[in-house]
Amino acid sequence: MDEEIREEIPEENREEIREEIPEENREEIPEENREEIREEIPEEIQEETPRVRRRGRTALLIATAAVLGLVGGTCAGFLIQADREPTKLPSLSQPVVAQARGAGPEPLSAARDRRVKTDDDLRKLLVKRPKGTRDAAYLPGDKGWMGIADYAEEYTKPAIAFSDLVRAEFRRAAATGWTVGSTYSVEVRLIQYRQEEKLGASDAAAEGRYWANTKSGTHVWAVPGTGDGMAYVHTKPETKPGYLPMYEAEAHAWRGDIAMEIWIYDTKPIPKAKIMDLAERQMERL
Repeated sequence: MDEEIREEIPEENREEIREEIPEENREEIPEENREEIREEIPEEIQEETPRVRRRGRTALLIATAAVLGLVGGTCAGFLIQADREPTKLPSLSQPVVAQARGAGPEPLSAARDRRVKTDDDLRKLLVKRPKGTRDAAYLPGDKGWMGIADYAEEYTKPAIAFSDLVRAEFRRAAATGWTVGSTYSVEVRLIQYRQEEKLGASDAAAEGRYWANTKSGTHVWAVPGTGDGMAYVHTKPETKPGYLPMYEAEAHAWRGDIAMEIWIYDTKPIPKAKIMDLAERQMERL
């Protein structure tokens, strides 16, 4: 009957039936009967059934050895380090340095350190008023000093100017001025900046030059010895009903942390020599 069942099972389904037999049922067959069963299976079926390769143990052995090596190395390193004496840390206290005795070095002269002059009374650096002139009828500030609010008021938009001066690190300003006759007047300003993060003096001079160049009918000359300092004479006067025409000349330059501004006003054209001479004399004092 077994032979009849074997013949009825198609060849392609025999392997599937064999794999579906549980492993525990396969082992229950006695050893002495397995050879008889094997002989009853046709040779063509035995040749067609490949032998399944067992899973190798090489990879498992290598992984186990790696883990043991890592654990062993860690333990060995810990034991070696534990047997060593602890490393001494340097002392937090530092040796006391003996203070030098005697007089300290002499301070630098104004010739070697320009801040000796610029950190002093800024009004001393203003150009002296020429003989035969009178004090200006009006000067902003108090006794030659101009605070940041006083200086901001000289702009057309004081509130915006005040904020700009704060950002520019404004420190202080000094001013002087004089008049000749009834129409000729001069005003000179020195504006000092802290210059901790910005070059306020050079920026201020550049701004003055920019606005001076926007006026029509302007003649321009470089102020000698100032780098980018410039003097301007405006040949086109400002006119208002009921007032005499007003001519204007100006100069802008800087040195170190101080910016210079000079303004000359008159009811008649201002010659180049007037503004150039005044600008050169003021810059020499810086």
